[in-house]
Amino acid sequence: MSASQTSPATSVTGDDVPTLLVKIFGKDRPGITAGLFDTLAAYAVDVVDIEQVVTRGRITLCALVVAPSGGATAEGELRATVHSWAESLHLQAEIISGRGDNRPRGTGRSHVTVLGHPLTAESTAAIAARITGTGGNIDRIFRLAKYPVTAVEFAVSGAETEELRTALATEAAARGVDVAVVAAGLQRRAQRLIVMDVDSTLIQDEVIELFAAHAGCEAEVAEVTARAMRGELDFEQSLHARVALLAGLDESVVDKVRAEVRLTPGARTLIRTLQRLGYQVGVVSGGFTQVTDDLQERLGLDFASANTLEVVDGRLTGRVTGEIVDRAGKARLLRRFAAEAGVPLAQTVAIGDGANDLDMLNAAGLGVAFNAKPIVRQAAHTAVNVPFLDTVLYLLGVTREEVEAANTHE
Repeated sequence: MSASQTSPATSVTGDDVPTLLVKIFGKDRPGITAGLFDTLAAYAVDVVDIEQVVTRGRITLCALVVAPSGGATAEGELRATVHSWAESLHLQAEIISGRGDNRPRGTGRSHVTVLGHPLTAESTAAIAARITGTGGNIDRIFRLAKYPVTAVEFAVSGAETEELRTALATEAAARGVDVAVVAAGLQRRAQRLIVMDVDSTLIQDEVIELFAAHAGCEAEVAEVTARAMRGELDFEQSLHARVALLAGLDESVVDKVRAEVRLTPGARTLIRTLQRLGYQVGVVSGGFTQVTDDLQERLGLDFASANTLEVVDGRLTGRVTGEIVDRAGKARLLRRFAAEAGVPLAQTVAIGDGANDLDMLNAAGLGVAFNAKPIVRQAAHTAVNVPFLDTVLYLLGVTREEVEAANTHE
């Protein structure tokens, strides 16, 4: 790592003041950082920047400091002392002379999160090359998680977020990895609202198909559902056609369907982590309140909205009541939830898999296509194609260690 690649700090020196980049390499052990700065303290130098990383027990420690007063003689003594200290600990030291602080980072700063299962050297090289090709510079890379997927984050400057997102989406699809690009800044850390689709997102099932199985019309309903999710049919028309097939079912089927619903792997972890981090969480569904109300209670969701199956005399009528939650309705509900939560749309995240989620995904600050249909993957801000819903946390910069800490029972 060169001086120009270390993280920027508040400058304590002008561009023309002599500085030294002190780099230490070797086997990590307690006390190395304190030892280096104890050694430097004897020369009364000011610290401009520090960066340290430990990988598989090997440390790389970089310190950018103002050169000591006293000219070449003092600098020579500092160099000799640092090298002697490093050798005593079986470490390597390198000291590079220069002037001033690190060069300013370029305008246009983004966080690029890459998810791989596995993450190959080939795909990493391709992503890095694309970043460079857009005029971006990789300022820092660190790992967010090693399971259930490998997740790494690149801090990038010098390229506009939208341009970077477009370029990397193409590369990600070609390489079989997931890439999310979000603008850097305080908004990323601000309290957010996350709104999810339900069927095939929060849960593994299509709720109407669970009802249809009890009515003996599962195949017919599944075909209409698939065509609607591919964008081949108007959602509202397809909804009415499918619900009509359920006419006459006993209301007791609702409890059976609730018991059959399977949460997506990682769903509880995602929601629990978000809640403990102060986020608000909601769901919107083209399915039915008979199921989403139960999910809201079980998972402690802040918001939930869906269609409602009409029940008369203890039986489903084959109709729905109230406002239809369709493609436009989901986006409208996202805005309503955001207003009620006091969260700007720019600080919202939407997650979905079907064509009827597209308006919501595009309206949110970050739209995530989760194991989605091709038309949705192409239109969303980013796509996740692994079967673990909690991987969305990595797109928000949350590390696996933070997830585990948030989910530790007291």
